[in-house]
Amino acid sequence: MSVAGSVLPVAATVALLVFAVRLANEPRRLGNAVWLGVAMLLTALWLLRTALHLDWLTPVLFGLLGAVVVVVALGLPIALLFNGVRMWRREGHSAGNLLSLGLGVGLIVLEALFFVPLGRWGSALVATAAVLACYFGFLFVSLLGYSVVYSRIGRRGGFDAIIVLGCGLDGDRVPPLLAGRLDRAIRLHRRETSPPLLVVSGGRGPGETVTEAEAMHVYLREHGVPEDLIRREDRARTTEENLRFSAALLPAENRQVVVVTSNYHVFRTAVECRRLGLPFHATGSPTARYFLPSALLREFAALILHYRRTTIAACVLIVGAGLLVTILT
Repeated sequence: MSVAGSVLPVAATVALLVFAVRLANEPRRLGNAVWLGVAMLLTALWLLRTALHLDWLTPVLFGLLGAVVVVVALGLPIALLFNGVRMWRREGHSAGNLLSLGLGVGLIVLEALFFVPLGRWGSALVATAAVLACYFGFLFVSLLGYSVVYSRIGRRGGFDAIIVLGCGLDGDRVPPLLAGRLDRAIRLHRRETSPPLLVVSGGRGPGETVTEAEAMHVYLREHGVPEDLIRREDRARTTEENLRFSAALLPAENRQVVVVTSNYHVFRTAVECRRLGLPFHATGSPTARYFLPSALLREFAALILHYRRTTIAACVLIVGAGLLVTILT
């Protein structure tokens, strides 16, 4: 067996063990997603190298790789464009709603530049941009995969309190996205033998005639939740404030607390809980499929900005390596 053939399985195993230890120790770490991504990438490379030595698998393997390249290079940008247009029409023209459209256009432009003669430095710049795109793509897929893992390992019951995060109103009415969070909280609440306290959190935003907490309170009362089990936190405007202000309303004896949000927002909420030193975990409610791409991109952007020092360092390293290779060749 060659050196590469022996190193890859060992490296994949080590990465997977590191991921497992970190997951058991603290599942709310962003680094867990990276270790999972590294483990899966090394495993894929190992399987790919093994498959290349099986003659009967080679045609199938290259066929699958070709299909993946076509889907990523053509299908992904087109899907992002269509989703961006749909978001533009349904959700408005805010910057957050245009993320999928902008990313789709950016990928198409980047791919088109590979077929344009740009000279030595121009080609190096495009290649460096492609490496950066692959880096952020790896992080995004890792976070997406780990978000699925995290959502499956959370506590299922025995809660002392449930915090529901607000996400905007239609005037004074609870929109479908927020209703999904409240319905999820109600199901968790009814599942418990001893009904937990419910904290609804959210201040009053632009275009809203009441606070989010007030509208959520009314919704819960209409769905049979007793008044004495509801507490309102009506000042928060960010996820951090949602968590800090809601934690202040909980009795000291409430140790098992779950935060209910939308499924795309679960992992960032969990990371924020850890950052604030709160022993809370998060669970999510379903989201309309057309809304998910832009929502996931917003969550990814927020996490990248939160860890901006690491992100900047990685980008500087990639760009610096690109410049060095161009100078030396």
